[in-house]
Amino acid sequence: MSTEILVNIGPQETRVALVEGGSAQEVHMQRASRHGLTGNIYKGVVQRVLPGMQAAFVEIGLERTAFLHVNDMVVAAAAHSASPPLITQLLREGEKVLVQIVKDPIGSKGARLSSLLSIPSRYLVLLPHEAHVGVSARLEDEAERTRLKGILDELQQRLAPRFGVIARTAADGVGAEALEADLNFLLRLWSDVATQTKSAPPGTLVHGDLPLSMRILRDLLGTHVERVRIDSAEECVRLREFAQTFIPHAAPLVELYEGAAPIFDLYGVEDDISRALDRRVELKSGGHLIIDQTEAMTTIDVNTGAYIGHRNLEETVLKTNLEAAQAIARQLRLRNLGGIIIIDFIDMKSEDHRGQVLRALERSLAADHARTQIHPFSPLGLVEMTRKRTRESLGHILCEPCPACSGRGTIKTVETVAHEIAREVQRAARQFEAKGFLVLAAPHVVQKLVEEQPAGLTALEATLNRPIRLQSEAGYTQESFDVVPL
Repeated sequence: MSTEILVNIGPQETRVALVEGGSAQEVHMQRASRHGLTGNIYKGVVQRVLPGMQAAFVEIGLERTAFLHVNDMVVAAAAHSASPPLITQLLREGEKVLVQIVKDPIGSKGARLSSLLSIPSRYLVLLPHEAHVGVSARLEDEAERTRLKGILDELQQRLAPRFGVIARTAADGVGAEALEADLNFLLRLWSDVATQTKSAPPGTLVHGDLPLSMRILRDLLGTHVERVRIDSAEECVRLREFAQTFIPHAAPLVELYEGAAPIFDLYGVEDDISRALDRRVELKSGGHLIIDQTEAMTTIDVNTGAYIGHRNLEETVLKTNLEAAQAIARQLRLRNLGGIIIIDFIDMKSEDHRGQVLRALERSLAADHARTQIHPFSPLGLVEMTRKRTRESLGHILCEPCPACSGRGTIKTVETVAHEIAREVQRAARQFEAKGFLVLAAPHVVQKLVEEQPAGLTALEATLNRPIRLQSEAGYTQESFDVVPL
């Protein structure tokens, strides 16, 4: 399967698309006004300690204070005991702490922090507070794992005995010389961070992660990527220089895109982004998915739709569910949906069919860079899974709550608003000694009151013994209205 990385550079926005087999699988965005913060290291100050939650709120200079749990602290991790120490034994209000963002602020929630710092490079991850050597679980070849572990053990003992070192997936097949150079780079970087930390005031950034275009090269550019196309000549030069320094074998893959069409029009990436904001996802068979993202979880409903099959109901259901499993895996990556995910596949009585669908979902998620965990079908026929969430979903980045419905997804009917207006007029009549009332509302609401409910309006005026005047306001939403005593 061919794989490309497309990089679109705008005046205030950088977008990156990972394209596999001719379709976008992942989309990453970074805006000048809204940088992703995961991986940034801050010198913070403890604002409030919460013994009941075994956590603390830490001020790091963002709009909202960030959250640090005891399980994400160095001392707690080093204790190796069944229960971590009390947060009150580790932190006190006003104390300065060096922390790293492990989860971006999402919605009304502040950033999630850890004092278990990690600094990644191309092949390795440096752990300044943990003397541990490990290899990424994604490297499954035991011989390669053993080789890397042996190299890292020697390098750690010789160069960084107080630090931890982990081999990333990109270290597969990399020689000892390149790994040593990578470790030396990380040690120099950490030395610079430690120096800055001493003089930095609380609530300031002491180490920021790479810009998105470079970070994507570092994290996604594996041996399977055939080329990286970028539509900015200036940024293309910077990326080539970065690749030559840190990923020499990949430098020839970086090329300038000079096509007439916008780069995200290739492979229909722009259309994929637009469709990723819809609730409904069409399947080629005629079935469809309904995806609803809420604060607590994401739910996905699978429907046969117009697909009626060719043989029998069970085969129709199986085919739709198998296609849905592949589509769901792609949508999770494309939309970057994380946290708890509940999938309601079409009911299947056959355990063999259920097993086929679960295996199809697992295979489709194998290429996902985010960690996922899938559970078997529940007694209600639902599949529960989790996907690690470290940054905001595509929908949260590109959209905001609807001003008409405040994010509910529905609005009150015109009839409901008309009845609310009547009740509000009655409430105002009891509260004010007015000669009459002026009702300001959306044009179609006023039309409803005048044309379809004139008897009700006349009866209300008779009951109150005061006139009610209606006035259309084009700027009002369907649910908005005002009652003004005259």
